[in-house]
Amino acid sequence: MRLRSCPRRHRSSCLSAYRDDVTRASIYEYAGGAPAMRALAEAHHARCLADPVLAHPFEHPGDPDHVQHLADYWGEVLGGPATFSQRYGGHSAMLELHARMGAEPDLGERFVTCFVAAADDAGLPADPELRAALGSYMEWATAEVMSYQAADSVVPPGRAAPRWSWDGLQPADEQA
Repeated sequence: MRLRSCPRRHRSSCLSAYRDDVTRASIYEYAGGAPAMRALAEAHHARCLADPVLAHPFEHPGDPDHVQHLADYWGEVLGGPATFSQRYGGHSAMLELHARMGAEPDLGERFVTCFVAAADDAGLPADPELRAALGSYMEWATAEVMSYQAADSVVPPGRAAPRWSWDGLQPADEQA
């Protein structure tokens, strides 16, 4: 069964059948692919702007394509194409961009909270397993980003984007 062949009004039953197929869809595919990642990034960005702690780093002018970069990054990590790595330098580039910011101690927790709520705003499937996978990923990801907040932090160059599956972080030798 192909997910794309499912009419929108029957998407939830098709998603269950599709996910249980012999070749299980990636989180990226199951969530809805590039359009879902873009919707998630837009919803997350809006929630961050509304948060009193997260608003500060999100409201400053900088990269006008930040939301698309975020969608590309999450898409790649969750099993989609390597768009972020090919265009923007991969995982080390993302970590470097966010390193040494002296972030508030609760920034990571707030970021995760906004991400989880943004999944609803973006209309991602309400499947508990999907939501658990997304939440687990973002908890891991924010902990990693927060680990580079000290002024003397050094981000190792050339790190490949991580891959997160239904089973969590995949070892580098199992990443496609």
